[in-house]
Amino acid sequence: MSTQISTKEAAQKLNITQQSIRKLCTENKLNAKKVGRNWVVKEESVIKYGLHSSHLLAKDRIGTKNHDGRPIALSFFSGAMGLDIGIEKAGFDVLFVSENDNYCRQTIKLMRPNIGLLGDINNITANEVLENAGLKTNDDVDLIIGGPPCQAFSTAGKRRGFNDNRGNVFLKFIDIAFQINPKYLVIENVRGLLSTPMMHRPHNKRGKGYPDLGLDEMPGGALSFVLQEIKKAGYAYSFNLYNSANFGTPQTRERVIIICSRNGKRPPFLVPTHSENGQNGLKKWRNFKQAVKGLDEHHHLNFPEKRLKYYRKLDPGQNWRDLPKDLQKKALGNSYYTGGGKTGFLRRVAWNRPCPTVVTHPAMPATDLAHPEEDRPLSIEEYKRIQQFPDNWELAGPLTQQYKQVGNAVPIGLGHAVGKLIYNLINGNEVSQIHDFKYSRYKKTNDIEWKEDFKKRVIKKELDITQEQLPIFNN
Repeated sequence: MSTQISTKEAAQKLNITQQSIRKLCTENKLNAKKVGRNWVVKEESVIKYGLHSSHLLAKDRIGTKNHDGRPIALSFFSGAMGLDIGIEKAGFDVLFVSENDNYCRQTIKLMRPNIGLLGDINNITANEVLENAGLKTNDDVDLIIGGPPCQAFSTAGKRRGFNDNRGNVFLKFIDIAFQINPKYLVIENVRGLLSTPMMHRPHNKRGKGYPDLGLDEMPGGALSFVLQEIKKAGYAYSFNLYNSANFGTPQTRERVIIICSRNGKRPPFLVPTHSENGQNGLKKWRNFKQAVKGLDEHHHLNFPEKRLKYYRKLDPGQNWRDLPKDLQKKALGNSYYTGGGKTGFLRRVAWNRPCPTVVTHPAMPATDLAHPEEDRPLSIEEYKRIQQFPDNWELAGPLTQQYKQVGNAVPIGLGHAVGKLIYNLINGNEVSQIHDFKYSRYKKTNDIEWKEDFKKRVIKKELDITQEQLPIFNN
């Protein structure tokens, strides 16, 4: 039962005036009632409002959750907890999260108030992780999951790899994980990880007059280094580029998932539940219309009129390329003459297809995601459905921050597939595999084909590399 406090106490908690508290009471933004001439407020509603509005920051805390006997999972770079929700649905007990973003931390505090929480991974140790999870140093952890920041590896970024500080937290993450020594480790990242070099050499210092690219400068050098570290720690691994639509997500979002196993046995690939047209006896991909069915409330950003006049000429599933040629140039301006596919400009989502990858802001010129028929960006409620968050999952912060949290999340269907696979491996259950299943639209994106291709490129470069220097070839 929530404690009742005075307006003075509520004001002190939120660091605002009593007058502001009384106004919130009058507007029914706090759970309060009037006793005589004064208000009394439920403390729980004050904390909740503070987290939503950022008047309260979520502090690091030791978890108070009672472990219920399910397999233990620890989460890093947890964001709005998309991957964590999927893991929980598969049967894991998430006892700890590490997250540095204040809005995400507030969301975590709102939705999982009893689990351990720590911030910047650069400032924490393996022992602190276990302590905040409510575990002892000799407790056997079943699973560690984490999606280190995408920006350092993203194909949309500058691709500086591990020269970027965000790349360094990738290495800190796997270092902490191997100190804890879980049965399984899962690393999630963007497709760019498959081709990012360990060290980026500027393009004006390549070619004639410059030495050939070294191993660390080759495309894929960053992943090669990570795989060597996994191998040195005694773990076997597999990875693939997975289209989330194959796991029940109404979205064609593709992510690299590396699964590492302490027992030295190469893990199988994730088990798909859907396929594009129902191949292999699976269900068909879910579409946008199915995902948003029943939604009757929408909070969304707005497009400026200069873009709306073009959207009014587009039907569901169309984009700027479906405009008349003269309007294409007017709509895109200078961007019309730049390279690249420009796939994010003036996009209306199709009703009968999965949504394209949801981004952190659906109304920026190069990342538009408009409703199939209404002249507006997708709403945050639609974003949550596309990423498979429960409708009652509360997100902290202003609307732009809510979009960012959901846009950065791992789809829950993909997270559930990861959790289900590892749960079955831990329990010795048989895992079925579909031979030659098309997990992604790209080629050479699983560990077997990627390593063979990388090896050929190393040999072609005639680099003086031994098998000992590249243990990934021996896995």
